[in-house]
Amino acid sequence: MISMAWVFLVIAGFMEPCWVIGLKKSEGFKRLGWSAFTIVFIFASMYFLALAIDMDLPMGTAYAVWTGIGAVGALVAGVLLFKERAELVRMFFILLIVIGIAGVQITAGV
Repeated sequence: MISMAWVFLVIAGFMEPCWVIGLKKSEGFKRLGWSAFTIVFIFASMYFLALAIDMDLPMGTAYAVWTGIGAVGALVAGVLLFKERAELVRMFFILLIVIGIAGVQITAGV
C-alpha cells in the first residue's frame, strides 16, 4: 500500500513543472497573473514536500524524488509547450532520470 507521504511527495513533484511553466510565462515576473501562479505553485509544492518529509519519509529520498519529478516534468513541458527539441539522446537521459527516481523510491525502505 502506498503511504500518504509518497502521495504528498508525488503531488509536490507534479507541482514543480507548473511553477516552472509559470516562471517562463511571467517573463521575469513582469506579468502579474503568471507571477502569482508561479508563487502559488512554488509554495504549494514546498508545502507538500514538507508534509511528506514530516511523515518520516527520508529527507534525501524525498528531495531526490521531488527534484527528479520536477526536472522530468519541466523537460516534457518544454518540449510540449515551448517547442524545445526532443532529440533521442535527450529523451534517453530523461529515461535515466525516471529510472533513478524509481530506484530511489524502491530502495527507500519506507
